[in-house]
Amino acid sequence: MLDAMLNIQGLTVAYGGIQAVKGLNFHVQKGELVCLIGCNGAGKTSTMKAIAGLLPFKANEASFKGAIDLITLPAHKRLGNGLALVPEGRGIFTRMTVLENLELGANARLQAGTQKSEVLEDLDKMLALFPRIKERLKQSAGTLSGGEQQMLAMARALMGKPDMLLLDEPSMGLAPLMVEKIFEVVQQVHRDGMTVLLVEQNAHIALQLANRAYVMDSGLIDYEGKASELINDSRIRETYLGQIPQ
Repeated sequence: MLDAMLNIQGLTVAYGGIQAVKGLNFHVQKGELVCLIGCNGAGKTSTMKAIAGLLPFKANEASFKGAIDLITLPAHKRLGNGLALVPEGRGIFTRMTVLENLELGANARLQAGTQKSEVLEDLDKMLALFPRIKERLKQSAGTLSGGEQQMLAMARALMGKPDMLLLDEPSMGLAPLMVEKIFEVVQQVHRDGMTVLLVEQNAHIALQLANRAYVMDSGLIDYEGKASELINDSRIRETYLGQIPQ
């Protein structure tokens, strides 16, 4: 699709003889928050890892910002080109301090010539956005709670000043209060202009946040549309949302 921030056509991902993703087609426009929902094993995380370059994949097209070919772009260059993943399981460096994790998130920018003063300004913004981790800068990241580690993973990704954020299961394993705080931040960064692709086990929350949604089943797109319409679709409610208070 013209002018799409991310355009994926015919994406396939295979593990040995098992095809986890079977010819996926979807796009994300600049400034959108788009969610991928579906049951466990639908291929959502495989899709995110493929886009981030963490899994080999095939595609007819996988373009970013209209001109960047993700099929040929090495994984380590994707962040430098503005594509950042917050992976399922957070992926923080537990033996490093919170501050060291955050500094690592800005490393590619510094190598590209960004002034340290600008990075320090962005660090202040992250600490304002995530006050819980501000209190723990000198702590080992492994000593943080699960919710604090998720905040750190998101802050580290944002320190790279990406054009698009890939969020894979940010609420997994978190207490309800922490889930609420995490998604307040997701809403905030989206309001500030960040393009977001969200994979989320809590389909109800995801559809409340998103502009559009794709529903995956067995490696394929089963439904797609405006999130506000899908959340009221009887098929989606029955299969993915369960009983929601009226």
